[in-house]
Amino acid sequence: KSLFFFFTASPTSPFFSFYLFFFFFTLDTFLFLRTLRSTESHLFFDPSSSWFMSSKEKPTLGGTRIKTRKRNIAAPLDPAAFSDAVVQIYLDNAGDLELVAKSVESSDLNFSRYGDILFEVVFIGGRTQTGSVKSDEGERHPYSVIDCEPKREAILPSVVYIQKILRRKPFLIKNLENVTRRFLQSLELFEENERKKLAIFTALTFSQKLSGLPPETVFQPLLKDNLVAKGIVLTFVTDFFKEYLVENSLEDLIAILRRGKMEDKLLDFLPPVRRTAESFAEHFTNEGLTDLVEYHAKKMFEVKLKEIKTVLTSKVTEECSVDEVIETVKQLVKDAKLPEIEVVRVVWDGLMDAVQWSGKNQQQNANSVLRQVKTWAPLLNTFCSSGKLELELMYKVQIQCYEDAKLMKVFPEVVRSLYELDVLAEDTILHWFRKGTNSKGRQTFVKSLEPFVNWLEEAEEEE
Repeated sequence: KSLFFFFTASPTSPFFSFYLFFFFFTLDTFLFLRTLRSTESHLFFDPSSSWFMSSKEKPTLGGTRIKTRKRNIAAPLDPAAFSDAVVQIYLDNAGDLELVAKSVESSDLNFSRYGDILFEVVFIGGRTQTGSVKSDEGERHPYSVIDCEPKREAILPSVVYIQKILRRKPFLIKNLENVTRRFLQSLELFEENERKKLAIFTALTFSQKLSGLPPETVFQPLLKDNLVAKGIVLTFVTDFFKEYLVENSLEDLIAILRRGKMEDKLLDFLPPVRRTAESFAEHFTNEGLTDLVEYHAKKMFEVKLKEIKTVLTSKVTEECSVDEVIETVKQLVKDAKLPEIEVVRVVWDGLMDAVQWSGKNQQQNANSVLRQVKTWAPLLNTFCSSGKLELELMYKVQIQCYEDAKLMKVFPEVVRSLYELDVLAEDTILHWFRKGTNSKGRQTFVKSLEPFVNWLEEAEEEE
């Protein structure tokens, strides 16, 4: 096309110069491509370039072989062989747990895979049958926890032995938890003597502070209905408590129960037909655990007080009638068998908890307290039936005003209001003023109450 336009165009045509330039450019390009193709110069022709495609095959290395990865090849489970190997270590060392621990540490057994079986061998001398606590077919040794005497001296070496293993192989603690939980859930499958050995062992694990074994692993599995109903759990925890308290205090035991979320559920260990505070006290008193009985009585007392306080606060907040609240509190007090002094204290606390406090306005707080006292004076009057109880109410008001900064200045007004509403007698106020024994803020409150006391004394003289 360039040649055609070049030869047909007139020299005087305005496009003649353009056609001439295009002709020579086309000619040069044709010659360049022809030279490039004939020489196949590597300087200009790069087979690896994305502009060109090479038909030659890529070179390969000879003598190579692709190997199959082994990470997906799983060895078959063989728990029987592992169990027999551990049992053989016991037998070779004649039950000497010091030597057994060293042999276990130096062995190349797969503990991460068969950790549960290791502790089954420790507890019952061999591998357990599926769904049972009895030993399966295979080797068995006579040095297990179950085969020991039900005494502290006989079982303690096994606890120390496990502690050594866990220090060197801490990942096994999860396996110990699994086996312990499974055995405790199956206590009914053990003989009575064997259950006692497990209770002593469990107590020693906490007494020796066996690393990592959480209390909930021990106590929560025990609360199976069938175990509790048969009395198996009560016998187990009794042996546990007695053994643990040999070297530890009651506070330590309570700390374990608290961590195991059983501090407030001790009655749950008793069979349903005996689940009363009286039965609890009788059983553990006969077992010599009087300190535990006293603690439980105190704990139950606090729970009952908290219940009365919660119910009272709720009904006051809901603005129930005074008569309804009085009857409700009377019934709760009767059921709980609480001392009268404690009732006065909890009634005052319940009323104050129902007050809507202001963050900064002290006058508003004072008005709220006085309004609460005026509204619920009949309730206070019902339970302040003697001079001793009235004095206890004054002490309670004194303590709250001392501990709560926003009520420091409202003390004399509260006392005066209680007097005017016939909750506090004149003699009670004068006795507190002259011979009060509670020292919390006493000097400040005596000084603030002095004008009112002077008024009472003058009125008495006039009468």
